[in-house]
Amino acid sequence: MSSAVESKSDLENQTVYFRCIAGCTAKHSIFDVIYTCPSCGSLLEVHHEREPLRKRNPYQWQQLFDSRASTSDWPYGSGVWGMREWVIPSLANENVVSMFEGNSNLFWAERLGQQLGVPDLWIKLCGNSHTGSFKDLGMTVLVSVVKQMMAQGSPVKAVACASTGDTSAALAAYAAYAGIPAVIFLPAGKVSTAQLIQPVANGAHVLALDTDFDGCMKIVQEVTQDNSIYLANSMNSLRIEGQKTVGIEIVRQFDWEVPDWIVIPVGNLGNISALHKGFRLMLDLGLITRMPRLVAAQAAKANPFYESYKNGFKEKIRVTAQDTLANAIRIGDPVSYAKAERAIVETDGIVEQATEDELAAAAAHADLTGMFTCPHTGVALAVLKKLIKRGVIKSDDKTVVISTAHGLKFTDFKVAYHESRLEEVTSQYANPAVHLPADADAVKAEIEKRLGR
Repeated sequence: MSSAVESKSDLENQTVYFRCIAGCTAKHSIFDVIYTCPSCGSLLEVHHEREPLRKRNPYQWQQLFDSRASTSDWPYGSGVWGMREWVIPSLANENVVSMFEGNSNLFWAERLGQQLGVPDLWIKLCGNSHTGSFKDLGMTVLVSVVKQMMAQGSPVKAVACASTGDTSAALAAYAAYAGIPAVIFLPAGKVSTAQLIQPVANGAHVLALDTDFDGCMKIVQEVTQDNSIYLANSMNSLRIEGQKTVGIEIVRQFDWEVPDWIVIPVGNLGNISALHKGFRLMLDLGLITRMPRLVAAQAAKANPFYESYKNGFKEKIRVTAQDTLANAIRIGDPVSYAKAERAIVETDGIVEQATEDELAAAAAHADLTGMFTCPHTGVALAVLKKLIKRGVIKSDDKTVVISTAHGLKFTDFKVAYHESRLEEVTSQYANPAVHLPADADAVKAEIEKRLGR
């Protein structure tokens, strides 16, 4: 597939380009319509040559990124584009499609941490973003590159993705902001109402298919073989470039100190691959001296990566994903498996799973300490509890849990939990609203009963 933006000679002078993760030597322009290696079929990654980046020393990079963290100077106020030299430095300012995503708060979960026995517990609230999930971080990069491709004569006319909900919301919003048509493939009946209405409201072409996410993924790959429709799923490594800034942002928020552990819920495995990529870049450039240990948390009903980890990654396991409350990670054949395996191996990481009852209980427990968790964050918190109980995560470890989406996107899950209507779940923290007559004495009696007085 040829590029409409750069010639081969131009590409030889580029320091940021696609390359094969399996080691094939060819370079490919990031403005090419290309997703996998033409030689071997492996995934591509956006590679940043290190030597040009070493023109700044580690302290200078830290100072530069710190100075941009709260600026209104376009586009550096974005948590992604504040690190543009490490993302897509060749992108023109007028083609950046940003809603100042990122810079999400790192919440000290003091009360929850004390209850769990890990007082240095932090929650990275990636759901505090424009469309309510960490997917915004990757989509600002992808849509910006597409905008530049279109401005310079590419045949691309639209963007498309398969989604379990959050990806479609992010793509639809950023495409609408850029004025680019978006086509969304969703598994019918398997996303929340809040997730479904986001791309609908943003004017995307939403197609609900009678299949699961893996089935939608196969169809979108077939449809996007036509170069006029650009694939926006996480097998497109442009997404990873935005998502890797989460790890860099966490370290910056800790005054450039590396946490001991990061626990993240995973499905298609792009997010943990991105975390690793960000830390690897910081390590190579001397901003940090060690990597955190990464933990991939899976729902037990959609656990191919966990099963692969159990066999020492001797082979990639595929499963038929079952219905799970953590529907955004209901994926049985993850695309970014090879990248995620590398992330776990190089960080001495762990893959663990959580049952439906465990994830729901962990989410409800966290909510009682002031959070409002999505079910996927519940998976990560449930896995955190297991590792603490086993003594793997110690009481003095600095631990970060990535909260991938806002709980408001999953109110049906919350309501059903507190009304004790979830299958396979014992609602031990249920707190349903009580209907009372408009009578002060009855109200006082109920309050006395609830407060135990």
